[in-house]
Amino acid sequence: MSFFDLLTMMGGLALFLYGMSMMGDGLTKASGGRLETILGKLTNNPVKAILVGAGVTAMVQSSSATTVMVVGFVNSGIMKLEQAVGIIMGANIGTTITAWILATAGINSDAFLVQMLNPTSFSPILAIVGAMLLMFSHKDRQKNIATIMLGFAILMFGMDTMSSAVKPLAEQPEFTSILPRFSNPILGMLVGLAMCAILQSSSVSIGILQSLSMTGAIGFNTVIPMILGTNIGACVPTLLSSIGARKNAKRAALIHLYFNIIGTAIILIAFYVLNAVKPLSIMEQTASPLGIAVIHTLFKVIITICLFPFSKGLVKLASLTVREDPVSEAAPEDRALSLLDARFLETPSYAVEQSRAVAMVMAGLAEESMNVAMNLLENYSEEAAQRVKHLEEKVDVFEDQLGSYLVKLSPRVLSEKDSHTLSTILHCIGDFERISDHALNIMECAQEMHDKELEFSEKAKKELLVFRRAVHDILNITMLSFREDNLEMARQVEPLEEVIDGLGLDIKQRHIKRLRKGKCTIELGFVLTDITTNFERVSDHCSNIAVCLLQVSEDEFDTHAYIDGLKTGDNMDFRGKVMAYGERYQLP
Repeated sequence: MSFFDLLTMMGGLALFLYGMSMMGDGLTKASGGRLETILGKLTNNPVKAILVGAGVTAMVQSSSATTVMVVGFVNSGIMKLEQAVGIIMGANIGTTITAWILATAGINSDAFLVQMLNPTSFSPILAIVGAMLLMFSHKDRQKNIATIMLGFAILMFGMDTMSSAVKPLAEQPEFTSILPRFSNPILGMLVGLAMCAILQSSSVSIGILQSLSMTGAIGFNTVIPMILGTNIGACVPTLLSSIGARKNAKRAALIHLYFNIIGTAIILIAFYVLNAVKPLSIMEQTASPLGIAVIHTLFKVIITICLFPFSKGLVKLASLTVREDPVSEAAPEDRALSLLDARFLETPSYAVEQSRAVAMVMAGLAEESMNVAMNLLENYSEEAAQRVKHLEEKVDVFEDQLGSYLVKLSPRVLSEKDSHTLSTILHCIGDFERISDHALNIMECAQEMHDKELEFSEKAKKELLVFRRAVHDILNITMLSFREDNLEMARQVEPLEEVIDGLGLDIKQRHIKRLRKGKCTIELGFVLTDITTNFERVSDHCSNIAVCLLQVSEDEFDTHAYIDGLKTGDNMDFRGKVMAYGERYQLP
């Protein structure tokens, strides 16, 4: 084998790896996060979990991607450890689909239709169609399909290039003389393990074995232990992904490792004991791509059948390895933050979905903080005041962690819908944080009144009650529109915000009149001004959130121009809503 043959083989391997990655990315984007959602939900039944794990892995073309995702689910609390076992078992079966696709490359026939079934024959057509779609299409769905087509074509071209480059090896005495050494079960298994660990993919490792088998110089006695070794080597990416994760996530990674080690040991011992008792004819045969695919799948299925009844034992073994520390149960908001798992960044559509789920929790915390703070103006309690402080601190943490996660997510390739969602969340989390800040300010006003034993007049109390009701409603409408992505509801916010601005101005003017008549004090006036100003600022932030929802959906980005357009004199719909809200929130 010359230097240039070696260079061609390495180039083919590079294309094979890139094509597989490209095809997997296209399939993941085309799914729009649905595959990950299915993984997270349809796992209560063990048999169903295996089927789902196999199906999803066949789609994304990587058992490592599936198991890493499972580690993320367990780490985030989305999936229980017991549910993860079935998915991991299924992923081991699903990863064999690539070997079957590559095996069809060995189809040889003079018949035109049979020749067209050979991937090396139809992959150029996929490349042409995929390139045309990628260049001229503007729709995400079509671009994702184009990526899948091009990825498959590149994968097959890489496979063909590798096969052509290694064909001269069949005539090299050095190569043919070293192969028998790998027929040693332990040595062959270690070679397969090392190759898979380095390449980080059992599918690629099997693909290389299939390429070598096309030389006709490699037998099943050499291939079989290597295939078994790839089973264990496939655990390396999962183990790496569990570094720094929670204990249950580490256990999920260990379940994957134990499953493959125990299963490989069972197959290795049973196969070679049987071969020793009665020599198997397959051990003397020359390996073929189809034969490798059959053996690869057969081993995976047998391992799953053998170990499926002992799935609880695998969980117990992993739990004994990584023992639980006596810790208190995490608060719901802390569990929500665990959804921002770095592993999900590899599937951006799902990461966006998780970010939106966390943002909705953050919105709920901000809304709660404001409602609790407003109630303090009428019924002050130290416990409720501390609750406002706690919520404000939590919202600050959410803004910091969610903002950092979104910054990491933003450079990823996203669909137009996911890009809009990410943009909306980025714009809104600052407003959520500011709402909680204003809640803290209002709590401090209530605390000052309580400590100094100040009390508004009955007239002022009734006015503030109307104001509070309006602020409570604008908060409720805004947060609902954000959670449900309801644009019609978002359009209700700006008219109510204008009414709230008017209420603030009216209350300040009424206070001045009472002050002149001696019915109120300057000290209470300062407190009232602080309260009304904070109420107005909260409604401003609600307006920002609602306008952001509307702007992103309509690809508008000039906030002031957008609001000015709403408030033009000839916008009768807007004026009608303002009048309706004005009648609902009239001061007594």
